[in-house]
Amino acid sequence: MKKVRNSGASLKEEALFGIYEASSSGFGFVRIEEYGDTVFIPRSKKSGAMHGDRVRVRITKKAAADLKAEGEVISVEERSTTQIVGTFCLMKQKGRKRPEAYGYVRPDNAHITQKFYVSKERSKGAKDGQKVVLRITVYGDRSTHKKSEGIINEILGYDDDPKVDVISIARAYDLSDAFPADVKKEAKRLDRPVTEEMIKDRLDLRDRMIFTIDGDDSKDFDDAVSLEYMDGNIVLGVHIADVTAYVKEGSFTDREALERGTSVYLPGLVIPMLPESLSNGICSLNPDEDRLTVSCIMTFDKKGKLLDSKIAESVIHSSYRLTYSKVSAIIEDRDEALCSEYADIVDILLDMDRLAKALQKRRKRRGSIDFDIPETKVILDENGRVTDIRPYDRNAATSLIEEFMIAANETVAETFCRMEIPFIYRSHEDPDPEKIGKLNSFINGFGYHLKLPKGNIRPKEIQKLLESIGDTPEQALIERLTLRSLKQASYTTDPLGHFGLASTYYCHFTSPIRRYPDLQIHRIIKDYLHGKFDVPRLEHYGAILDGVAARSSDRERKAEEAERECVKLKKAEYMQQFIGETFDGIISSVTDWGIYVELENTVEGMIALRDLTDDYYLCDEEEYVVFGRLSGKTYRLGQPIKITVERSDTQTREIDFLPA
Repeated sequence: MKKVRNSGASLKEEALFGIYEASSSGFGFVRIEEYGDTVFIPRSKKSGAMHGDRVRVRITKKAAADLKAEGEVISVEERSTTQIVGTFCLMKQKGRKRPEAYGYVRPDNAHITQKFYVSKERSKGAKDGQKVVLRITVYGDRSTHKKSEGIINEILGYDDDPKVDVISIARAYDLSDAFPADVKKEAKRLDRPVTEEMIKDRLDLRDRMIFTIDGDDSKDFDDAVSLEYMDGNIVLGVHIADVTAYVKEGSFTDREALERGTSVYLPGLVIPMLPESLSNGICSLNPDEDRLTVSCIMTFDKKGKLLDSKIAESVIHSSYRLTYSKVSAIIEDRDEALCSEYADIVDILLDMDRLAKALQKRRKRRGSIDFDIPETKVILDENGRVTDIRPYDRNAATSLIEEFMIAANETVAETFCRMEIPFIYRSHEDPDPEKIGKLNSFINGFGYHLKLPKGNIRPKEIQKLLESIGDTPEQALIERLTLRSLKQASYTTDPLGHFGLASTYYCHFTSPIRRYPDLQIHRIIKDYLHGKFDVPRLEHYGAILDGVAARSSDRERKAEEAERECVKLKKAEYMQQFIGETFDGIISSVTDWGIYVELENTVEGMIALRDLTDDYYLCDEEEYVVFGRLSGKTYRLGQPIKITVERSDTQTREIDFLPA
């Protein structure tokens, strides 16, 4: 342990609190924040604790040399898991009297090692081998021989059923695409056409050329754009679906949206924040239909400098539903057929492209960071089977919309911050100086250096580094290490700035259909526009916004974890057809148990240390290198390597490689 508190109590009497982290082998660790270290918990001393539980721990052995302190769980203070997803197994009789348990559920989560027994009346008719969702009723304890028990709430189907694999992961993260009956009923009642009464006090933009640009497979459209010229300046309109016109604060739908926090996009499955009648219906900015919006109208000069802005309730009538692929073909390729089909907006699109490039140039000038790490796109057939894994395609159209949304988010955030009104910001705090110091030490070996005045880092320095490594062998390596050195963004009620974008003010305003903070911000904007910010309203927002920000950040993390696990699963499924085949890759991570290699299609697998060579290997994670003591072979982060696919397991979502 890094420090031991001694207030008169003996080591064995002292009780500490922390989060239990289980291993797949049955033992675990508890991270004690006060000590900045972890305590080892033997298999027999965990007192029924499960992965993620907040527990009370007593230390039984002090740390010594390279050994961690050892302890035992005294009690579980807070459970992190109330339901599990797993495989139902019928009990085998073997000629003995039928046991009380009808079957058990074997969890999919490798961190949960116990079985959960189920009586017949609580099995919901589950059959052997089916994937199920089980609600835990009894938390077992190996030390007292107490068995874990539960009730099956949902039967998902068999492993080989299409889409069951993804749905199983979604349920494991407590994500459901089903809405409560009262929410569905309320949402259906809200799905009504826009009337003249609803728009009488709004800015009427129905005669303007406004359109949406989204992905080819998008079904909900919460942002539309427009561009005009006025007095030699450029007027950019970012028009966002006015979800708050339908989803009122405290309603069934609003409470459910807050509970979900965000829409979740998994391979072949969308779990929306709002019911489809709203998200794909009246709130979606569908073409050729009147829609209620909140518009951020910004005036720029030709170099992209913001001159003026206005935020208003509005009504639009989208003229086109455009896709990234079509817009990119018009902007970059001047596709004749598409230019002819969209002749009345080609010039607008070209002007938008020029403005987007000007905005991007200004953003980069201030130090905004753009990573070139490819995201994964999973291609599925109609049955949910993966047919291809490849990097996500970025083009001029995706960049155009990204720049316009950033501009609107910054404008709205600055406007309300300056008015000192309670608000929710999207914050990306400055990196930890220790992590940046380690990064700087590593890149020095490649001839690069970060300027760190007083130990701190400016976004501009990160940007300069990424620009200097472009098209070099070490580019992928340094980009990944740099990204790992930064903090995660989150929602806060204080304007902490956005390090990655080099923004002093930033928020999420542009996606209220799929993110709750955006919906909450729209509500604040409209209260301000309607003059409703009296003392009680200010106190109301002061009381709830911290909770909204924390809840939204937490749900975002869960959505990201679920998406990551689903992508890992589909990658494992995809690579099963390539067992024994050879690919070129890059070493993406170095650990003391092996090296991870990423292929061009973004698939990542591991080569165990024992498979690299027969001699003894050492790992120096500070230097990101594995080397053989006898052979002298060296494997470094970022090094090209040829591999052979050895194993691909969809159950564990692990892919194993061998050096080719």
